[in-house]
Formats: sequence, C-alpha cells, structure tokens
Amino acid sequence: MTFSQQVKSELCEPRVERRCCAVAEAYGILLYCNTFSPTQIKITSSCDELCRRLPILFKRAFSLAFDELPDKAEGKRSFVINDRAKIKEIYDTFGNDVGTLSLHINFGVLEENCCKASFVRGAFLAGGSITDPNKRYHMELATSHYSVSREAYSILLDMGFSPKEAERKGNHLLYFKRSEHIEDLLTTVGASLSAMEVMSAKIEKDMKNSVNRKVNCDSANADKVVAAAQEQMEAIRRIDKLYGLDSLPDKLQEAALLRFANPEASLADLAMLSYPPVSKSCLSHRLRKLLNYKPEETD
Repeated sequence: MTFSQQVKSELCEPRVERRCCAVAEAYGILLYCNTFSPTQIKITSSCDELCRRLPILFKRAFSLAFDELPDKAEGKRSFVINDRAKIKEIYDTFGNDVGTLSLHINFGVLEENCCKASFVRGAFLAGGSITDPNKRYHMELATSHYSVSREAYSILLDMGFSPKEAERKGNHLLYFKRSEHIEDLLTTVGASLSAMEVMSAKIEKDMKNSVNRKVNCDSANADKVVAAAQEQMEAIRRIDKLYGLDSLPDKLQEAALLRFANPEASLADLAMLSYPPVSKSCLSHRLRKLLNYKPEETD
C-alpha cells in the first residue's frame, strides 16, 4: 500500500453522520472525480475503503443510489450515475444550473469550517496524492477544471493554508511541499495518524542530517590534522637529514620528538604530553617554526 492509499484509507474511517458534511465531502469528490457533467457522473477509484464509502456517502448526501456499481472487487472500480433526474437533483443540491458550461464551487454550501474540511477531504479522495514522506514532501490536488482549482485555492486560504499552483498534462494543481503544512492539512481533514508519520519522518531525517553533518565535520577536521601532521613529519625528517635534530633548540627539539613519536596525535594531545605541559597555541607555534627551520634560528 502506498502512502497515498494509506492516507485515503484513514480519511474514509470516520462515519458519515452530519448531512451538511456528507454533502460537502461528496461535492469535493464530484468536482475532482473523472466525470461530473449534466449527462453522466463517473467516479473511479482503486481505494477499497472509498469504494465502500461512496454508496453510503451518496445515500446520506442526496438520498440517491448509483445506477452502475463496480463488477469487480479489486483494481480500479467505477461508480456511475446516468439518470438525468438524479444528476439534476445533485446539481440542485449544490445550487448549480445543469446547463452551465463550466463547473464552479458554490461557497454557500461550504460556510461551516467542518464542511470546508469535508470538501477538501473529498477532493483529496478523488483527485489527491501524497508522496512517501521518507522520500520527499509533496501533497497535491489535481482537477481538469481551472475555475474549480482557483476556487478551491480560496477555500484553502480561508482555512489558513497557502498552496502553490501549477499545471501538468492539462490538470490544474494545488500543492504543498513543506512538511509542517502537509501535517496541518492532514490533521484538519481527518488523517491525524498519517500526519504523525510525516512528522516522524521529518524528525528522523533531521536527526540523520545532523549526524551526517557532525560526521562530515569530524572527518574534515581529522583530515586537516593528518595533513598538518604529515607536513610536520616531513619537516622534521628534512631537519634531521640536513642538520640533525641536535641542532634544534631544546624546546623545538622536544616538539619535534613528540610529533615524531606520535604522528597521528592532535595538537591538544601533544600539548598535554609536553613536559611541562604547554598550551595548544604554544605547541602550534613551535611546530610552525619547524616547517621553515634553519640552524641560525633560535627558539
């Protein structure tokens, strides 16, 4: 089961009780479904829970039954109404004229906050999708009706959400890419468990990113320590070959011997090993002097 299917299954769990919310949810489904015209209504879905919910929802919202029910129990299934009288009754419920050429949202049907949430739930059930939050964050509503998309945008704004808009293959999209916006919208429309999964995925990603940043930082620092130590070792070998380590002043000779005996140690560790112990900056100063040492130099 994909994450989209999981979300839709959860959205279908609440019982269809208040008629106003049943009408609003059915409204969202119809405006985002396959076909909603004066001659036919056709809703196609592969979600088992939605297929079980649709007949109950339409009975509660319109006191109507579908003319055609799916003839199979799995895969994509279609629910169809061809009866013109039934279609007119549905249009009348929403205050729409059957003769209009383009679909519009009647905001008067969605005055209550619960009805707005039910409308968006229905829209997502019919024309929505959401990616697995473990991969990326993307939730969208897609419809072929431009006016419906623009008006749904206004509804979402009124609910406190600000979706982005786009077009893809003839469809008009409203989408979200921020995890917190997706979490809030899922909670609002009735998928709080799925919202928690999005939140958990984000927390896990943030933790992994934090660990990776620390590992990368530690690795980069370790590389710098190794590179600096190698440069110092080469300088000490050069001095030993050209002048001998006995030519070094006592403090530089001690620093050179410490580094030579501890090629992988950090400056802090070498500073502690000095006798008497010195500061890290003091030891760093001595090691820098070794890089360009000439016998005439003194400590």
